[in-house]
Amino acid sequence: MKIPVALFVSPDRNFGYGVVAIAVSLFVFAYSTRFGKVPILVYYALWLPLPFIDPRRYLRGNAHLPWIVAFGVFALLSTFWSAAPGATARAGVQYLTHIACALIAARSVSPRTLTFGGLAGVALVLAYSLAAGGYHYDPIDGSYTFVGAFSSKNQLGFFASLGIYLAFAALVLLRERRLLVAPTLVVGALSGYCLLFSQSATSVITVAIALAAGLAMNTLQLFAPIPRKLLFAAGVALALLSLFAALQLGAFDAVLGAFGKDATLTGRTYLWSEGMAAAREHPVLGMGYQAYWVHGFADAERLWEEFYITARTGFHFHNTYIETLVELGTIGLVLLVILLIGVIAGQTSILLGNRHDPAARLMFGLTVMLLLRSLAEVDVMTPYVVGSFLLYYAAGTAFDLSRRVVHTVPG
Repeated sequence: MKIPVALFVSPDRNFGYGVVAIAVSLFVFAYSTRFGKVPILVYYALWLPLPFIDPRRYLRGNAHLPWIVAFGVFALLSTFWSAAPGATARAGVQYLTHIACALIAARSVSPRTLTFGGLAGVALVLAYSLAAGGYHYDPIDGSYTFVGAFSSKNQLGFFASLGIYLAFAALVLLRERRLLVAPTLVVGALSGYCLLFSQSATSVITVAIALAAGLAMNTLQLFAPIPRKLLFAAGVALALLSLFAALQLGAFDAVLGAFGKDATLTGRTYLWSEGMAAAREHPVLGMGYQAYWVHGFADAERLWEEFYITARTGFHFHNTYIETLVELGTIGLVLLVILLIGVIAGQTSILLGNRHDPAARLMFGLTVMLLLRSLAEVDVMTPYVVGSFLLYYAAGTAFDLSRRVVHTVPG
């Protein structure tokens, strides 16, 4: 019996395979450091063979790829000047192949499939964490927080916030009205429970803003293109003015107090200053991709000790842009900013134009979440993590003309 190729590569026919592939990928992203290399090989086996099944589908319409992969290519090239060339070469290859998997998924998996595969994956991740039941003591602020099977409450919070957003996307943005509504509500409730107990301020704030942004953009779809663009511009201006006024009135301190944080953001301001000092030593090219947090490097060892990171791994500067400056210098930072701005601008352009695109409806809020998280976390410049996978999926769907469905809207 011959199995139809479309069951693996066609977004219109591969719902079953796509849901499994996305769900397994998210579980791998969450716990690959816990289970070793085998889950990574499974992740590669789910995505990398697809172009060989139907080469023509993946070889056409790739004019958008050079600027999307430029940051990843530069990360690998930094091997030539890296302070730890072995670590950089290995991580660079991993990151580029991870990008390839995300871009293959963008060509293979529909927004609906990504949504329900993501919900299934989040359910697996959170269920495993609840079963593990781990708590973490933070010696800096003296608090105990639920982290599940993670080493950080912010990672648990990220997956929980992702589950909340995907449940919202399924019911509101994609308007699911089938048998999957009940499981969606269950995963959304589970995600809310885990987010509450993780006490991750970053995750709570970013998912709230992402939900508001997604709902606002979805509401704008009711208007014709010209008033839609005018209302969007007015909304952005009003949001910026409101943010400025809130900061002047002390809203930032109030938010910090609500989450039990102090003005140092639990030591992050000191960590940022250390990162900027390190960046000044190699301002143009950086010291090499993932070449800072290396065993035996004096500054990394000192910061691990100061922040009680006994495992001496999984730590960073808690800011994507500072981390990029340290590792890849000004050139790397420019390439990353171009990618981030390009992706969110691409999704916004689709939604404000005459085109209806479910992928843009879904990914707009997710890219807003990733952009906000980049100020306090490092989610998009690391291989085998959900943030970078979603970013490159968003890039692939925003600029892949072969996938875009065009509808002319009157007015």
